[in-house]
Amino acid sequence: MGLERDLLKPYATIEPYAHGWLDVTGGHEIYYEECGAPGGKPVLIVHGGPGGASNPTMRRFHDPRLHRIVLFDQRGCGRSRPHACIDNNTTWDLVADMERLRRHLGIERWQLFGGSWGSTLALAYAQTFPERVSELVLRGIFLLRQAELDWFYQDGCNWLFPDAYAEFVKPIPPAERGNMIEAYHRRLVHADRRVQIEAARAWSVYEGSTMSLLQDPERLRLFSTDNYAIAFARIECHYFYNRGFMEQDGQLLANANRLRRIPGIIVHGRYDVVTPVRSALDLKAQWKEAELAIVPDAGHALTEPGIVHELIQATRRFARG
Repeated sequence: MGLERDLLKPYATIEPYAHGWLDVTGGHEIYYEECGAPGGKPVLIVHGGPGGASNPTMRRFHDPRLHRIVLFDQRGCGRSRPHACIDNNTTWDLVADMERLRRHLGIERWQLFGGSWGSTLALAYAQTFPERVSELVLRGIFLLRQAELDWFYQDGCNWLFPDAYAEFVKPIPPAERGNMIEAYHRRLVHADRRVQIEAARAWSVYEGSTMSLLQDPERLRLFSTDNYAIAFARIECHYFYNRGFMEQDGQLLANANRLRRIPGIIVHGRYDVVTPVRSALDLKAQWKEAELAIVPDAGHALTEPGIVHELIQATRRFARG
């Protein structure tokens, strides 16, 4: 695919026909909404982060005449309650929440559509409940390996975005920069809210600055707001400090054999520096049934034109069966 090709565009803006909060374990309530056709093919949109949130753009990748589109905000995120809470908040809590939501909505099987951390969580759910997944549409593969965390937060991405990285390290004294995730974790769980906010803004803006080939001022504005940044940074750092609560490094890749009967399409930007394309290739090597589309003129962001095109093409294919 080149720049000269006609690209598919997102579907028209839609509003939910139902929404609510679901009580889950550990004192959390997760927000969810349903869009599109109530009797359509069920799809669960799995947002990124961890610590991000669902948004109206995510409703626009599936034909609303054919799909029952379910979105939810993960624990501590978006409209879920309590906000920015990291207590009782692990990968496996989120997997259990997704399964509880499926049962609550009376859905037998659903397609999982997720990117970045959304791909991580979708893989964890699919490996736990493969019989409940009709297809996987994944973008910006993130396998939560230590090498991936080191690339982005320690040494790798800083060679491509030295200016953004210089701002990222500013809140951290030189003596603590040998482990940036640990140093940020110390501040993001600090008793002083001002210390949390300063760290949260720097953490969030760094990621927002590296997500696409061209800067998106609106994304940077959102990532720098206190309400968004504190949930995004606290929860993301909490997960990464705890290695995603995995039993072993590379667990999702080691268990890829559990995906063998699930059709899948992987979309990845060639110039994705947040989750480099090697992770997509590593997953494809273990999950041979999946198809991989590498977009030659895209980075990490969901909204880049080539990424949008490939994702909509994937959802159309699965809608046709």
